[in-house]
Amino acid sequence: MAKKIITQIKLQIQGGAANPAPPVGPALGQHGLNIQDFCSQFNAKTADKKGEVVPVVIDVYEDRTFSFITKVAPASELIKKAAGIEKGAKNILKDKVGKITKIQLKEIAEKKMEDLNANDIEAAMKIIAGTAEQMGVEITD
Repeated sequence: MAKKIITQIKLQIQGGAANPAPPVGPALGQHGLNIQDFCSQFNAKTADKKGEVVPVVIDVYEDRTFSFITKVAPASELIKKAAGIEKGAKNILKDKVGKITKIQLKEIAEKKMEDLNANDIEAAMKIIAGTAEQMGVEITD
């Protein structure tokens, strides 16, 4: 018989850098999970994504075991990396903080495709372009 899921925890953790400190420790500890066990599994799975923010969905079962899946980094993180910026603009009407090319836009859209509510790459690119605009990042040819 399949194990019964009692809750789902969603976190965003630096790839290869999970540790028992907040947010990981408190989120897992309240459900009685082995925090160190999760950290070592997560770090092993995301060792190739050091420095990237990795969203993770953790299923917690009745017997206090867990399983997790990792997702693609948030679009805003991918855009910041592509544009080579630390953060988005404070005032997007006045400030433009960086630029990405249409090619970079397409690469980000392809990476995020599985997480987006889009039927094709064109629709995915529009979603990512909207995120970029909200951050004050221009899209150039």
